[in-house]
Amino acid sequence: MERLLYISQETPGASHADNILAACEAGCRWVQLRIKSGDPSAAAIAAMEICRTYGATLSINDHPELAKSVGAHGVHVGLNDMPVAEARAIVGQHILVGGTANTPEYALTHAAAGADYIGYGPYRFTTTKEKLSPVLGIAGYQRLMAAQPGIPVIAIGGIVTEDIPELLEAGVYGIAVSGLITHARDKKSTVQQILDCIWTNS
Repeated sequence: MERLLYISQETPGASHADNILAACEAGCRWVQLRIKSGDPSAAAIAAMEICRTYGATLSINDHPELAKSVGAHGVHVGLNDMPVAEARAIVGQHILVGGTANTPEYALTHAAAGADYIGYGPYRFTTTKEKLSPVLGIAGYQRLMAAQPGIPVIAIGGIVTEDIPELLEAGVYGIAVSGLITHARDKKSTVQQILDCIWTNS
């Protein structure tokens, strides 16, 4: 499992697929297609083609049946979506299943239900979430890691490159970002800086 996850977003003049392509061109090798309204089928097919081209792992948010049908490598379910165990039953044992959590209790529940990783956050305020859970800060990650979830934890939510060393020191496995890459003027340089920071501090 890669340690940098790019979560897609649509921006003025650029679709989810456009931004996924740009992220893959910049060096991202794990992508989550996250479309919260409307039919994501066409975007999922396009994203899968892009990820195949770049040898990237594709996870699809909230839609395990779609993930399975397009041959995606993973599915991610939110707190208010489908339980991890139900998603696992749909996609089988050979696809990554991740679950969103913002308390140690939720994280441990996901781990017990068969999740491969936990998306834990938000680290700080972020505009990409309409219904933002309470901001955790570094103390929130320290509390989770003290609970020993037993599976990789991916930090998410308003993270910038300067936050990565402290998060890794707390024990997280990887970092998920969206706007940090989407809005970067030099995406390739930004991705490389993030990756360098992850590996230097691991």
